Amino acid sequence: MSSFSYAGRTVVITGVARAGQVGEALAVAFATAGAGVAILDRDAEGLAAREAELRAHFPESRITAHACDLTSAASTGEAVDMVRSAHGGEVHALVNAAGGFAMSGEVALSEPDLWQKMFAINLTTAYVATRAFLPMLRAGRGAICYFGSTAALPGGNGARMAAYAAAKAGVLSLMQSVAEEERGNGVRANALVPTAVRTAQNERDMGPGANYVEREEIARLALWICAPDGAEVVTGQAIVAA
Repeated sequence: MSSFSYAGRTVVITGVARAGQVGEALAVAFATAGAGVAILDRDAEGLAAREAELRAHFPESRITAHACDLTSAASTGEAVDMVRSAHGGEVHALVNAAGGFAMSGEVALSEPDLWQKMFAINLTTAYVATRAFLPMLRAGRGAICYFGSTAALPGGNGARMAAYAAAKAGVLSLMQSVAEEERGNGVRANALVPTAVRTAQNERDMGPGANYVEREEIARLALWICAPDGAEVVTGQAIVAA
């Protein structure tokens, strides 16, 4: 991960409040690479804890935390203003790691409320954050990293998780739209599509011996996708991490 230099660059990462999850590993990786990091999440207490840990490990880096509701354009807009005030007018990478998973069961027996929740936390958060930060991403000729799911790919198995799979399919479609729309503005958009990632939550749910992709590998791929000189021609792609 240290082979990528983000010195002098600003990276915004959503979904960073929970310890042991992908967002935490992403924030550490980008700070290690020299970036100024702005972390966003709705959980203000957890976000403050992650901010304190990052500042302790990277005392010379500009680390800021901004609690907001990423399903709300108004709340996210306030966070954008705070990021601009703290880091300047350019964002060089937006990593949309906010999201969550739940089995919804067979469609015939599923609950509409869970369907709405999966779309809100996975797709709406990615849309709202993208829309809000695009002006700063254009200024920085930056990159956006989304997160899909193999269940949403052609041939994927979304049985009993239709709500999650459909939301992640929406994320991939959003990524492709943004990649085409923003190509002329110098903004790239790609998605990482991991199988099960070794997170604290997944280890609790599936046990430590399952076949996992390590969080650090996901972070390394995100560094590459968003690198200023490492992947400038890559846009509109869904990259499977298995």
